[in-house]
Amino acid sequence: MKPQLIFLMALAVSIPSLNADNFKIVAAENFYGGIAQQIAGESAEVTSILTNPNQDPHEFTTSAITAKAVADADLIIYSGLSYDPWMEKLLGTKGKPNRVVIKVADLVGGKEGDNPHIWYNPGTTPALAEKLAEVLSQSDSNETPNYQKRLSDFKASMKPVFDKIATIQHISAGVEVTATEPVFGYMANALRFKMLNYDFQVRIMNDSEPGADQTAAFEKSLTSKTAKILFYNRQVTDPTTERLQKIAQQSGIPIVGVTETQPADQPTYVGWMLHELDEVQAALEAKSR
Repeated sequence: MKPQLIFLMALAVSIPSLNADNFKIVAAENFYGGIAQQIAGESAEVTSILTNPNQDPHEFTTSAITAKAVADADLIIYSGLSYDPWMEKLLGTKGKPNRVVIKVADLVGGKEGDNPHIWYNPGTTPALAEKLAEVLSQSDSNETPNYQKRLSDFKASMKPVFDKIATIQHISAGVEVTATEPVFGYMANALRFKMLNYDFQVRIMNDSEPGADQTAAFEKSLTSKTAKILFYNRQVTDPTTERLQKIAQQSGIPIVGVTETQPADQPTYVGWMLHELDEVQAALEAKSR
């Protein structure tokens, strides 16, 4: 049984005073850490644990350095939905007595069994930004206007993402697509794509072998050109997914690579999302030619 965790969502207890010299935020994933830094500004030290876009996040193992960072943190952010179970284990060990834990899945009503890649849901990061502004204001009410200003700036920065989604929907709604894993699933839903082969994707995500019928159905969706785009996870490849990419190429189906970790050449979450949406738009336009 997992250790019982206490989530201080109502912040009814005292939390550490916010001080640039000692208030520490640890985020399990770098995109959450980036948003934390945008809202906190220079008033906190932010550490992100998963930062390498070339690493399979599912193979991550903790170290003494990771454990110490979590133990010393005043505020911890992690995704939940079994995406980062190593964080829940670390939270079961001794840490600062008044630390605040934000489980992002709780902010968007996530429940076990849901697709864990919730940061691709366009509503997730604004919800996190709201929560961060609340937590930080509780820590230092004198800085509340600054946190609210940064929150407003972050929400404004998201407008191009929502605008791009609305633009793409004109050509994406109802279009059948497929993916090697459900990484892009929430954004695909926002774009109103019709996603094929979901059971296959879950098998790959969970490191289990898809059934022969699932594999055959996936291949048929490519060879028949029923699927108009193939999404694949750049961070996780194996012979099965590589073969599917080859079939897509041979069938003339556009391929769009996505990542689970914010790439180093995309300094903000918004820039990352816009880059991937641009690739989706280009794939749809190529399909229509």
